[in-house]
Amino acid sequence: MASSGRKLGVAMDFSPCSIKALKWTVDNVVKEGDLLILVIIRPSQHYEHGEMQLWEVTGSPLIPLSEFSDSTNMKKYGLNLQSEAVVPLMKIYWGDPREKLLEAIDHIPLNSIFIGNRGLGPLRRAIMGSVSNYVVNNASCPVTVVKSEHGHHH
Repeated sequence: MASSGRKLGVAMDFSPCSIKALKWTVDNVVKEGDLLILVIIRPSQHYEHGEMQLWEVTGSPLIPLSEFSDSTNMKKYGLNLQSEAVVPLMKIYWGDPREKLLEAIDHIPLNSIFIGNRGLGPLRRAIMGSVSNYVVNNASCPVTVVKSEHGHHH
C-alpha cells in the first residue's frame, strides 16, 4: 500500500512542554511516510525586518530539519529525529500564536496538530492556556493537547 502521507504538525517553541509534545508525537503517532512539521511561532519583534516582511503573511518556506540540526542542536533537546521514518520539516511564522497556528493548519494543510498544554516562553500560563484552547476550538483539523505535568524541572 502507498504510504498514508499524513501531514502532522507540532506547535513548537522549544520549551520543555513543546519538546514533550514533539517526543510524544514521534513515539506514539508518526508512522513511516508521514510528514512531521514543526510549526514555530515567533513574536514579530524578534526578527530582521526584511526576512519578516517577506514571510510574514505566509510563514517561512518548509525548512528541512537537517538544515537546522547543527545550529539548533536538536541533541540538546534530547530529540533523535534522524530516523528514516521521520523527516521533520520546520515552518516558522511571526505573530500571534493563535492566529498563526490556525493559518498553518489551513495553509500547509495539516491532517492533525499536536500542542503542549504549557510553554511558549515567559507568558506561559496566560498565553499557552489560551493558545491550546483557542486552537482546539477553532482548528479545522483534529488537535491533540499533550499534557505536561508540573514538577521536577523549573
